[in-house]
Amino acid sequence: MPSFYRSYDLENPKKLMETLKVASFDRLTTLMERFTLQLIPADPERATLVASVDEAGMPSHILFGASGIGRGIDPGKVLLSVAVDWGGVDNPLMAALPKRFEFALAQDVEMASVVGLMRSELIAGRCGAASVINRLGEVLIVRLLRAQIEAGSAGPGLIAGLSDPRLSRAIVAMHDQPGLEWRNRDLAVIAGLSLSRFAETFMTLVGETPAAYLRRWRLSLARQDILKGDRVDAVARRYGYGSPEGFARAFRQRYGRNPLDVRLRAPNLADAVDK
Repeated sequence: MPSFYRSYDLENPKKLMETLKVASFDRLTTLMERFTLQLIPADPERATLVASVDEAGMPSHILFGASGIGRGIDPGKVLLSVAVDWGGVDNPLMAALPKRFEFALAQDVEMASVVGLMRSELIAGRCGAASVINRLGEVLIVRLLRAQIEAGSAGPGLIAGLSDPRLSRAIVAMHDQPGLEWRNRDLAVIAGLSLSRFAETFMTLVGETPAAYLRRWRLSLARQDILKGDRVDAVARRYGYGSPEGFARAFRQRYGRNPLDVRLRAPNLADAVDK
């Protein structure tokens, strides 16, 4: 299990409370670590992130959202136009983002500088440019997500859950330790809410039960690990499934394919045999 996961002792309430007192509950780090971010140059008609300039040629706005977000923008005012690939539908944060999110660059000199550096790398095309653009893209996306989380969400989803200072603690705990046998009462303690209030608030803000969200999160991570070539039985244990058969059923229900078939067809394991 990755080293950035925090340790929670669900069998020791006192130790759990001590952990909570010092925990920072970073809402984005685990997501950034688990999903690889890639920015691909694209024209505004296909881009999912477009930065533009104002009439004076100064950085003005970033539009981030669905494909084609830059449609209709004057090409002469496009500063940066890329397609963001960050785990696709397996990334619950990307799935929860609004179809259109606007950020004012004129109010954030640092963000405007990042966009300027990305544009410079794209234009120059020097060696290592793709890696530099992706690293700068991580900075850009994290700051955009911070702004979105702080602004909240009009509808239910992960953004709304992470925007709530209490509920976000429980969500981060599930993100950090997906293999633990989380019960609503444990998560309610972490959130600092009564059991009934926690369940009600989670359903209202996230749009599904904690168990349903945890199940989707586990399967998203499991699919990543299967595609990397990890053994099915090891992945099943890692994410809290009692048996490989139970995991395989849940995987098929979510993805429509057997995890072993997915593993054997992974690019780097085309000839592998699960013994």
